[in-house]
Amino acid sequence: MYDFEYHRPGSLSEAVSAHRGAGDAAYLAGGMTLIPTLKQRLAQPSDLVDLGALRDLAGIRSEGGAIVIGAMTRHAAVAASADVRKAIPALADLAGQIGDRQVRNRGTLGGSVANSDPAADYPAAVVALGASVRTDRREIAGDDFFKGLFETALEPGELIREIVFPIPERAAYRKFPHPASRFAVAGVFVADFGGGRVRVGVTGAGPCAFRQAAMEQALAARLDPAALDAVVIDDSRFNSDLAASAAFRAQLVRTMAKRAVAGLTAA
Repeated sequence: MYDFEYHRPGSLSEAVSAHRGAGDAAYLAGGMTLIPTLKQRLAQPSDLVDLGALRDLAGIRSEGGAIVIGAMTRHAAVAASADVRKAIPALADLAGQIGDRQVRNRGTLGGSVANSDPAADYPAAVVALGASVRTDRREIAGDDFFKGLFETALEPGELIREIVFPIPERAAYRKFPHPASRFAVAGVFVADFGGGRVRVGVTGAGPCAFRQAAMEQALAARLDPAALDAVVIDDSRFNSDLAASAAFRAQLVRTMAKRAVAGLTAA
């Protein structure tokens, strides 16, 4: 681990100011990815801006037809929230599947979304639910947020404050987890908003989370697992590694999507 300056601001404005005034700063949320990266000397920020004291960035509330979750809200809090379980039970279920208890009690929603790990769980929900990412500067549509491998629409120094999740009529998330990390080798979140409006978010398969338009069209016509049998899945840009080949991931996407649809139709 290289030397760095450590900051623990007490407010959002102080955090943004500390980041702006540093040479090459990084925000520290739960540290699930950043700390191991620093230990392996794969990153060398000049400053670390610890967000742990910013209580205003944590919390869960209802807002119109949506659930709003602060960026520093821990995964365990999302999984246990009565409000989330009532409004979007699939989102609470997703949070409860992340990593292990230690990870769920340290990792944060904002940190996971900002990192855009290709196998993270939350990004599938962000795109499937049509969520909005509110930062210290603006509001970004979930469909426009994930750009590529560990790449998002966030500008340098931009900080996520909270994420707004519209409430669907029903939803379900299913994933094939890596046996060690519990990351998604492939995961699919299906959200039914009624009136033939179905959104499908996929994680683990490609460089970042994405919507599966062909599946959405098939399910809009017939909300049934069998409707996905004829969908053609292009795996040309899918990940291929020791966990799974691109072709196997394509099969997993179909299987997890069918299980998700079966789960929401049974709700």
